[in-house]
Amino acid sequence: MLKEQIIKEMCVKPEINPEGEISQRIHFIQQQLLQSGLTTLVLGISGGVDSATCGRLCQLAIEDLRSRFPAQNYQFIAVRLPYDTQVDEADAQHALEFIQPDKVLVINVKAGSDGIHKQVTRAMASQKLLHHNQQQLDFAKGNVKARCRMAAQYEVAGLLNGLVVGTDHSAENVTGFYTKFGDGACDLAPLFGLNKRQVRLLAKTLGADDAIVNKTPTADLQTLMPALPDEEELGLSYHDIDDFLEGKPVSTAIENRITALYQQTQHKRQAIAIMDQQKA
Repeated sequence: MLKEQIIKEMCVKPEINPEGEISQRIHFIQQQLLQSGLTTLVLGISGGVDSATCGRLCQLAIEDLRSRFPAQNYQFIAVRLPYDTQVDEADAQHALEFIQPDKVLVINVKAGSDGIHKQVTRAMASQKLLHHNQQQLDFAKGNVKARCRMAAQYEVAGLLNGLVVGTDHSAENVTGFYTKFGDGACDLAPLFGLNKRQVRLLAKTLGADDAIVNKTPTADLQTLMPALPDEEELGLSYHDIDDFLEGKPVSTAIENRITALYQQTQHKRQAIAIMDQQKA
């Protein structure tokens, strides 16, 4: 059955021990960094509960590594990546206060995003290939913003011998609610296997206040609809997605919507296709 297959793939437990999950995920982060031979973790901080939780896990992982290996200069770099002025900048600053990262970089992606979008649409228009309304163009530009943000993080990581950390969790993964090669690109994803309510539980256990834990999730990529709530864009509540992933009963309509999104976005979860040389 497709539902059972999806639940198994997403690795979400019906119940979790938050302290145990925190310990295991900190260990996972440390092992990935140690195995890489690198010394830096890089993560974009938006102000939402996902990046706040992931950021705090990264900082705790780094602090423990520094205490054990003081000569290695381990560090965690939190990166703010606003497009012009972020409407919820105060929330992002509040998240940084909770995370307490070693260093904070601020990289504005407006010029890069605008430049790429302008050149792409100009080239397409010159060949009479641009037949899109403003909403479609704004959505496409939102994905450009996400990819510019990831490009910036990878440049920072490259210059500082680091790994880029992603915030993808299973409630986002199952619906494909991320930009391919944008926020979906990373070297490690410490939150995978958790649904949204479990991420919130980890945040609370780590000491985050209600403003962080219960912040309305938004990808905030569309200029025409700034801070559009994820649930409005998805047509689903995280409560229903979480229930589905925990194997709890959901309506047929909810199950059909989630499985349809899963199937429509399966290309995002698959490895890059390569030709089988043995069959060629």
